[in-house]
Amino acid sequence: MPLRAVLWDLDDTLFDYTGSDRTGVLRHLRTEGLLASYGGETAALTRWRQAMETEFARFLAGEQGFLDHRRARARTFLGTPLGDAEADAWFGRYIAHYEASWRLFPDSVPALEALTPLVRQAVLSNAATANQERMLTTLGIRGHFEAVLCADTLGHAKPAPEAFRGACAALDLPPADVLYVGDRLDIDGLGARDAGLTAVWLDRAGAEEPLPPGVHRIRGLAELPELVRGVIGFGAPSTIR
Repeated sequence: MPLRAVLWDLDDTLFDYTGSDRTGVLRHLRTEGLLASYGGETAALTRWRQAMETEFARFLAGEQGFLDHRRARARTFLGTPLGDAEADAWFGRYIAHYEASWRLFPDSVPALEALTPLVRQAVLSNAATANQERMLTTLGIRGHFEAVLCADTLGHAKPAPEAFRGACAALDLPPADVLYVGDRLDIDGLGARDAGLTAVWLDRAGAEEPLPPGVHRIRGLAELPELVRGVIGFGAPSTIR
């Protein structure tokens, strides 16, 4: 059977999350007068990233909701027991800077446009659905996708096989008919492979580690349409016009 759909990771695959977050949080901390208090840019960014990873992992594990995870990130970063309203206000000021910094990678739109005549496309993300829907709309690429499938609605987060298979079921396709592309080898590449999808790891950094069996590697999204056409082979036209 030919592969019929591409499922996309969003953060740090199509959307430059790391760059946007870095710009946003540094602007936020400067505006709040806090950058020096946390050791300057490098130390503050390290502390911010650690707080994000800790609290987002708790969100993915179902230990807290999306709003509570944002409050926890503010409290963990600041080291202060803020009330809910204070945490919401502080994190909201960061969000304003972050959203003003949103940007796609330069190769994202060309890859989406090249695949549109060839294949169905959808998003599979571990973030919250409402947030990703708004981001895709703001960035002007929502129309490329027939579905936005996220952990909060699927009930499972990558790399769990149930997340990938749930997304395939939402497209009414078996995993063998679907390709997944994402920037994390462990979460995206191996997770998709182990769930029965064709796995493509977007390795923008050019890692030197050996490529595991059953995972394709690309260094940029400009390589993806050619991989689809020449190496893997698709047969179904897109339903998006």
